[in-house]
Amino acid sequence: MSETIPDPAAFTGRIGHVHLKVADLDRAMGFYRDVLGLEEQTRVGGKAAFLSFDGYHHHLGLNTWESAGATPPPKGHTGLYHAAFLYPDRATLGAVVARAIAAGVEIDGASDHGVSEAVYFRDPDGNGVEVYRDRPEGEWPRDAAGGIKLTTRRLDLDALIAEAMIAEAVQNV
Repeated sequence: MSETIPDPAAFTGRIGHVHLKVADLDRAMGFYRDVLGLEEQTRVGGKAAFLSFDGYHHHLGLNTWESAGATPPPKGHTGLYHAAFLYPDRATLGAVVARAIAAGVEIDGASDHGVSEAVYFRDPDGNGVEVYRDRPEGEWPRDAAGGIKLTTRRLDLDALIAEAMIAEAVQNV
């Protein structure tokens, strides 16, 4: 049997969802719903829940089927590095970061990657989480051959949050 790899120029696939094992479903729901802003779509008893941003059946699944009351895996082992959540603009990203900080979430890092701005932290079960926004493609840094040139520079979190607060104030006027 011969496998064919799709032509990258014609491939329209995308990652559909991430499904995480969590120790406490209600605690995880509070984080992903109340801090990151996903909307609950459905629950399966008290052991699983499915959330999304836009009414899609789910971008994120959470379950305790094998993990109720469990501890996070130890550092230095294989597993998920992080799940990344894309937000539509800088103000929305800043609002999410402000909610995370207000909820007591410890920020692990914040980077300007040239193509995107990203903030990193952990969910209540120790899973890595990235929240980010992409810059318009025309603003992406390129090398001499036209390839994407990713960077890692410090992201000013105070400026990011201030922009969110200004956008919210303008919206409420």
